[in-house]
Amino acid sequence: MTIMTWGLLGAARIARALIPAIRAAGGEVTMLGARKPDSERVQAFAREWGIGRVGTYADVIASDVGAVYNPLPNDAHLPWTLAALRAGKHALTEKPLTLNEGEAQTLADTADETGRVLLEAFAYRFQPHVARLREIVASGELGEVRAFRGAFGFPLTNPDDFRWEAEMGGGALYDVGCYPVSLARLLLGEPRAVTAQARWTSGGVDLGLSGTMDFGGALASIDCAFDWGPAATQRLTVVGTLGSLEMDGAFESHNGVPLTLRVRTGAGERTETFAPHNGYAAMVAHFGRAAQGEETPLFPPQDAVRQARVLDALFAAAREGRTVTLE
Repeated sequence: MTIMTWGLLGAARIARALIPAIRAAGGEVTMLGARKPDSERVQAFAREWGIGRVGTYADVIASDVGAVYNPLPNDAHLPWTLAALRAGKHALTEKPLTLNEGEAQTLADTADETGRVLLEAFAYRFQPHVARLREIVASGELGEVRAFRGAFGFPLTNPDDFRWEAEMGGGALYDVGCYPVSLARLLLGEPRAVTAQARWTSGGVDLGLSGTMDFGGALASIDCAFDWGPAATQRLTVVGTLGSLEMDGAFESHNGVPLTLRVRTGAGERTETFAPHNGYAAMVAHFGRAAQGEETPLFPPQDAVRQARVLDALFAAAREGRTVTLE
């Protein structure tokens, strides 16, 4: 099998999870791109991870790598992923793929035109517990789903973090609220309408946002924030006409400890435990197989377009104080 070579755009913290995942999948990180490639921080990162070449973002795009990983601030997802696709690279781009539906459609169209694989990097979707959640809901064990509740928040204490900057695509919905939105869509389909309210910073960033999505029979509520403490909160509840399930850590991409799912139905209560698992490695392995034509992509670019459409609607609902229809 041909070894897939990768170029990284930036030395972001999340890259420390992706580099081992790429190597575990049989790939090789051969180049690192940075705004300031000569900086000591970037050079030290390259030495630490054994990356032989360092250059600018444009150098990575122009290089011979087969795939590009883009974990840059959200406003840089569109231009650099677009450049990678047009240069013939496969592209794995952090969530949110772009800042709106139109931008996501542009990337989807470009991936189609170039024949390259484009994947929004929701690594949690490759965790075994997510497959099990989908199986339970689809089986009808809970009956008809009536309520979904997903919460994801944490204390963001660094005042210089780009997630505080509106023009860079900051905010809680883009950063963590997108996870329960994504999982609700995985379990229930596409919403018909949404409502939302938000707490805004003086700079126009959603510090916290709560929304409701109408799936026609099921209502899904999501909560996200940057000022919950003292540690990250991840909580999932699904309630149906015959039972319910609950889970903490439902949006984990790489759980170092077991995760527990609790199911309650008329037959009684049970727990299911999921061993530590690296969703990043599973995601990258699937991406590589799809890029080499060995598998059909599980989440084609149009899924990211639909995700962006829902996020757009939630923002519009929160800003305008109205119900936004999606049909």
